[in-house]
Amino acid sequence: MDNQTKAIDTPFGRRDAYGALSMPVYHTAAYEFDTAADMADAFTGRVLAPDYSRVMNPTVTFLEDKVRNITNAHAVVAMSSGMAAISATMLALSAQGKNIVTSRHMFGNSFSLITSSLPRFGVEARTCDLLDLEAVERNVDDNTCCIFLEIITNPQLEVADLSALAAIAHRHGIPLVADTTVIPFTQFSSHALGVDIEIVSSTKYLSGGATSLGGLVICYDTVKEFANRMKNEMLFNFGAYMTPHVAYMQSLGLETLDARYRVQAANSLELARRLKSVDGISHVGYVGLEDNPFHELAARQFGPTAGAMITIDLADRQACYRFIDSLKLVRRATNLFDNKTLAIHPASTIFGNFTDAERAAMDVLDTTVRISVGLESVSDIYEDIRQAASAR
Repeated sequence: MDNQTKAIDTPFGRRDAYGALSMPVYHTAAYEFDTAADMADAFTGRVLAPDYSRVMNPTVTFLEDKVRNITNAHAVVAMSSGMAAISATMLALSAQGKNIVTSRHMFGNSFSLITSSLPRFGVEARTCDLLDLEAVERNVDDNTCCIFLEIITNPQLEVADLSALAAIAHRHGIPLVADTTVIPFTQFSSHALGVDIEIVSSTKYLSGGATSLGGLVICYDTVKEFANRMKNEMLFNFGAYMTPHVAYMQSLGLETLDARYRVQAANSLELARRLKSVDGISHVGYVGLEDNPFHELAARQFGPTAGAMITIDLADRQACYRFIDSLKLVRRATNLFDNKTLAIHPASTIFGNFTDAERAAMDVLDTTVRISVGLESVSDIYEDIRQAASAR
């Protein structure tokens, strides 16, 4: 069955009492049981039934089932945000004395979690160039609990070889964990490339216009013990489960994701091509461009589309500010993959609390503007960016 069909026609776990076509929003904290034995079975996991909405809710379970059906995963856990999904994953995998091998090229808060927050609890962060497989091998040892990366880094737009990294991880008996938010899981199979745990900020493409915050942890059958820990420890002891109303909105968003994504990806490629000839823009970053150094690898791993995030480089920070302030259609906002096109200066916002030296080490440049391409006419987006780039 096609992924688009699965996104729309995954059946409910139980038939709705009123025959609703859309999964109802079960806005309730607790559930009534017929007997004490039934209650005990639900709470101990002997039967699959909701016991308390902090750990299981029918509306959230339905979204999890849809994603599991599309990805062929062993289990899916829906969390309250993308960062909640990342932090819960790292907590479930790590322990005092363990280390995480990762890159300096990633979203600022993910980097802070691994390099600042987790070390306070005795977890070491080992950063290296994930494009250098020998460097990765040197950093992995008996105490490594995972290799973690973004499939297209934000905002550096770096693409690593997932199959090669998976081979290293599996040789050492550890999982490869990938944040795949930039390319929807409807478009490619991360597990086929060796990814064991997939993390998605469902706030982005999935929500359908940035309507809600959410995150997904997608666990494949290579990490069944991890999936059990996510359910039985992370949710029970730490919380951060997705709310039912968010799950309802994101289930609807999943139904139109493919249609929206195809327009956004096509807009991004056309926009990137046109922006290469705009005066004032010194560089356009997009892995969908044929002259991009990661184009061939990205196409081999993710298929014919390259996401909806591009970067442009201008003369300096002042030029970036002037450009952003001159935009008329494109919104000055954070987030990615909204229906609306968004622009932000990463160095002064997402990475604004890092030092100049730290940003330099992460290759976050003062000259870069990140653009999340939306569903507007690509000609209208282009004209707004062109006029803003020429503002003096």
